[in-house]
This record gives sequence, structure tokens and C-alpha cells, in this order.
Amino acid sequence: MLNSYSTADKVLLAVDCIIFGFDHEGLKILLIKRDFEPEKGKWSLIGGFLKKEEKLDIAATRILESYTGLHDVYMEQLHTYSEVDRDPVERTISVAYYALINIENHNAELIQNHEPQWFSVADAPKLIFDHDTMLRHAIRRLRYRTSIKPVGFELLPEKFTMRQLLELYESILSKELDKRNFISKINSLDILIKLDEKDMQSSRKGSYLYTFDKEKYDAKLLNDFVLNL
Repeated sequence: MLNSYSTADKVLLAVDCIIFGFDHEGLKILLIKRDFEPEKGKWSLIGGFLKKEEKLDIAATRILESYTGLHDVYMEQLHTYSEVDRDPVERTISVAYYALINIENHNAELIQNHEPQWFSVADAPKLIFDHDTMLRHAIRRLRYRTSIKPVGFELLPEKFTMRQLLELYESILSKELDKRNFISKINSLDILIKLDEKDMQSSRKGSYLYTFDKEKYDAKLLNDFVLNL
């Protein structure tokens, strides 16, 4: 029976946050420039280390807020990365989380201490260590989630057009969708509330605005079904 930890190896546990946002230009990723060696001055995911008294979810929330000023953000644990040489300084295991935010609602909150910057997912720069692998895994998870469950509540403004919702799905899935088929499938979920308001910037006639029915949206996320886009 193990009665002492004195001979056990000690390793660092990092938490890295992959933060996705969406605006009229498409799906984006939030990055910072690393301000210490190694890899100083190169682009990085937002991350930090777990404290002794913390749970992982609390650490992820703390790190996200300390680097960006963002709070009350949807986050989900993605994967654990444990390659022996992933950090050249010291043996470090990283637990990655991905977050979804609406840029329009949160951009004013981004603090300037670490100068976070949005990049198009398609044009993101090379990242330090294994952060490119983390980003690829997060995109894959987001695409899978999008293909089977409704998304958008965290990424879109409170009021949005059907066109904006379509553009969000196309941006995440990186493919063009049939508009009529998409609208039919989304309407079949019964998670949208059509408003009497219109966005008059989209066309002369304008486009109706929608909001998510939060209660029905959350219920759909808990149920097993396939959206099959």
C-alpha cells in the first residue's frame, strides 16, 4: 500500500484556453504574444498553471479572466496533453479548455495588459509548443458538436438574422450549406423566437430578427439527437 509520496515524480499542471469568437468576418481565435522565454514574442493560447487549492474548472475561469477580463463565458474541457517534451523547460502536463464567446458583446471587456488579438481561424499564425495541435482538436470538437447539436447561443448577439446563423454554421463547418434545407432543420428544432423587428441593413425589405429560446435550447443540448447538417 502506498503510504508516502516522497519518491513520486512531481510535474507541473497547466491549463490552456482556446477561445473562439464570431463576427461578420467569420470564426476567430483569441491569441496573445508570449512575454517570457522560451518562445518570447511568439503567439500563444491563453494559459497558466493550476494552483494547489483549485479545481481545474476554477483555474480555467481564473486564467481566462486574468488575461482577458472576460467572465461568465461558456467553457468546456477538451483534452489532456502529456507528451514528455511538450514544454522544453520542465515536464508539464496541460489540460485544454475551449470557450465560445460573442465578440460584439465581449470585445470591450478585453484588457490590454497582454494585448490579446483576434485572428481568423483559417489564417491563425503558428503557435508555440503543441498549441497548434490543441487548436486543431478544438476545431474538430466544435465542428462535431455543431453537426449534431444546436450552437449559436454563445457566439451570436442576442438578436440575429437567419443569415447570420447560417454564416456561423458555414464558418464553423468550413463548407457552404443549402440555405433552404438549413432553415428547415433549424426551424424543426423549435429553439428560435421570431421577433417583430427587422434588420434593415441586410436588404431594402429587411430581415427578421430572432432570439434563442434559452429553455428549449438548453433542453435540446441535453437530449440525444442528430442535426445532420
